[in-house]
Amino acid sequence: MDISSIIGIVMGTTLLVTGMILEGDLRIFWSLSSVLIVFGGTFASVMINFSMSQVKTVLSLVRIAFAGSAGDRSHEIISTLVQFAEISRREGLLALEERVHAVDEPFLQKGIQLVVDGTDPELVRNILEIELMSVEDRHRIGHRMFDQMGAWAPAYGMIGTLIGLIVMLSELDNPDLIGSGMAVALITTFYGSVASNLIFLPIAGKLRVKTEEEIFLKQIMIEGILSIQAGENPRIVEEKLKSFFPAGFAAAQRGRDLEAPAEGVTVRA
Repeated sequence: MDISSIIGIVMGTTLLVTGMILEGDLRIFWSLSSVLIVFGGTFASVMINFSMSQVKTVLSLVRIAFAGSAGDRSHEIISTLVQFAEISRREGLLALEERVHAVDEPFLQKGIQLVVDGTDPELVRNILEIELMSVEDRHRIGHRMFDQMGAWAPAYGMIGTLIGLIVMLSELDNPDLIGSGMAVALITTFYGSVASNLIFLPIAGKLRVKTEEEIFLKQIMIEGILSIQAGENPRIVEEKLKSFFPAGFAAAQRGRDLEAPAEGVTVRA
């Protein structure tokens, strides 16, 4: 779970609600028609702009945005690759075929299987990089979807404002309805701005960060897989993969190794 995202949502919502309470009765900020205009209109535009299969991924994208960082798996991935390097040096590449299936990482499984099958190193790199580009393209659709929602929500807020002004101007001879029309006009703009800046655009940004982390981790896997195929010393493989990270990473890794058994696939004697 991404704690910073949860804290940000809770903090933003709490501060907004507190500010509204300090200014008066919280009920004056509620308008069902404004909710329908902003959120209903935004999701209607999403369905028009994207295919149904893409729209169905909205909830899964939200889960991804609030999931833990891909970088949290880096220690495990490096430990696994180093163990694979030790096994291949001792028993040969074919010994990896059974062990790789114990790893819950399809990209790594695919790369090791290509190596075990005797695929040319350059072809292995090309295949995995194409897979990498495909992942990036799929993720980009999710980014764009939430970016668009962040743009549409304020637009529908403005539409709600226009609706409220029309109601207000059409009832100038009835002072009792002028206030309700103005309320709809302002509250709808408020809802659109909050939805855009507190929900949709931050989620789009978080998904972008998650994609960058995932791509970075897969690039590390590619280098590790090719190092294993080249028969490099496991210690060299470990140092090469750790060089992708800041200087403190190696110390943190050593601390983890002292506190607990190595993560990843267990090396069989």
